Amino acid sequence: MITDWVWRLGISLTLAGGAMAEPTYTQLTFDELRGWQDDDHRAAFDVFTNTCRDLDDRQWAVLCEFAKTNPEPRGFFEKFFRPVLIEDGEPMLFTGYFEPQLPGSRERGDAYQYPIYGVPDDLVRGEPYFTRREIDEDRPLVGRGLELAWLTDPVDLFFLQVQGSGRISLPDGSMMRVGYGGKNGRNYSSVGMALVDRGVFEPHQVSAAVIRNWVRKNRKQGRELLWENESYVFFREVSEVPADRGPLGAMNRSITQGRTVAVDPEYVTLGAPVWIEKDGATPMNRLMVAQDTGSAIKGAQRADIFFGTGAEAGLEAGKIKDGGRMVVLMPATMAHRVVIANR
Repeated sequence: MITDWVWRLGISLTLAGGAMAEPTYTQLTFDELRGWQDDDHRAAFDVFTNTCRDLDDRQWAVLCEFAKTNPEPRGFFEKFFRPVLIEDGEPMLFTGYFEPQLPGSRERGDAYQYPIYGVPDDLVRGEPYFTRREIDEDRPLVGRGLELAWLTDPVDLFFLQVQGSGRISLPDGSMMRVGYGGKNGRNYSSVGMALVDRGVFEPHQVSAAVIRNWVRKNRKQGRELLWENESYVFFREVSEVPADRGPLGAMNRSITQGRTVAVDPEYVTLGAPVWIEKDGATPMNRLMVAQDTGSAIKGAQRADIFFGTGAEAGLEAGKIKDGGRMVVLMPATMAHRVVIANR
């Protein structure tokens, strides 16, 4: 699960009063989707079929079974789905995420001093565990055999947790892959917003690279800044995932560069196709699949686009903080029922 992320470190949105408005559901037509006819529907169809078998609802199961007959993709979506715009009163925010690739070692030594921890056996899902600061300062996890690998930089470790998965380049030239295992039950707090609140940067100046450089230049203050985000992610090794496949998402399946989005499952069914209309310097009109989540991805109009693996993907993902619109494709009968029920 690509988890814990806001742009992933930048500016998270906080709703006035801390409460979400009641969502509204508006059924659209495919003609109302900007650029629908120009997309590569086959690419989206292939991603959809990778996870649709994991959807429990019978309506989804029937569609997934029919998809095995390899229908014409655009016709498949237009015949069996209806576009539904779900809104909660908040403006759309698209951000980007990626899979980091970092130098590391399975053994501690030399520059490799910062551990990637596996899931503690006393961690209870949903219950508060040690905070980030307590784990770093009090070291309650030391000596328990939880270290999966060691990194050379605490900022790399923080960013790995923000992304929720990554590849570790080992000294012998081999590669280790880690994926989301669990978290400490503490709330996510945006370190980018903390820097804005302190007057260090303006909102438009904050990016992953800016945060990384500031923390490295201000070691003591930087460490305390990272502690403000009490959320802490634990990992599991997933090196069995082929190198040519994306990291595992929330559905425990590989996600796809440029076709996977992380969403809030309170509003969007995991595995559902979603149409995005992203504004900004690099507009994007594309059919994606909601295959991932993130603890900072909250709201009906909130999505994180997966940009791939490595530094270049990270640079592209870090540029994204755009408005637009996201429309969920629901099975036709389900869409009708939801829209009617929420009038």
